[in-house]
Amino acid sequence: MKTDDCILFSGAANGAEAAFGAAAERHGIEEVNFTFEGHSDTRTRGIRVLTHAELQQGDVSLTYVSRLMNRTFTDSPLFRKILQSIWHQINNGQEVYVVGHILKDGTVKGGTGWGAEFAKLCNKPLFVFDQDVDGWFRWTGDAWVSDTGPTITHQRIAGTGTRVIKPNGVRAINELFDRSFGR
Repeated sequence: MKTDDCILFSGAANGAEAAFGAAAERHGIEEVNFTFEGHSDTRTRGIRVLTHAELQQGDVSLTYVSRLMNRTFTDSPLFRKILQSIWHQINNGQEVYVVGHILKDGTVKGGTGWGAEFAKLCNKPLFVFDQDVDGWFRWTGDAWVSDTGPTITHQRIAGTGTRVIKPNGVRAINELFDRSFGR
């Protein structure tokens, strides 16, 4: 895989998305960071402000998402736009990388979990770095299995995750890019 052929789709938020963007920039990989008016962005490189109509393309029933993820989400305009923005990230990526925490029910904690669940529904290769376990996991279609170190194999990748990134999460993202593109 050449860095010139690769594009990172992310969300420019503080935490994991900023770390994915910094790693992509260090390797000379193009970024598209989906955002919306009023969102607090950390990354400015590759910003793509979604219009109201584009946000609507990624609209999803919060009742459906709540049932899918076995928890209740508050229906606020900001949270809805975040989920819509995540939809664009996952929809554009051919494989998906997430930093967060896998819960006992197999979902990923927080709003980030919607990105992981949407990737599952789309049958996209999905990898989660669980900061609490300090390891990568790959979704097989039925379960999470430990992965010693994934490598980016598709040109269009989505990178998202928690806003509360720990040093091991940053390290995992940097090592993912280093393994995939050399360094």
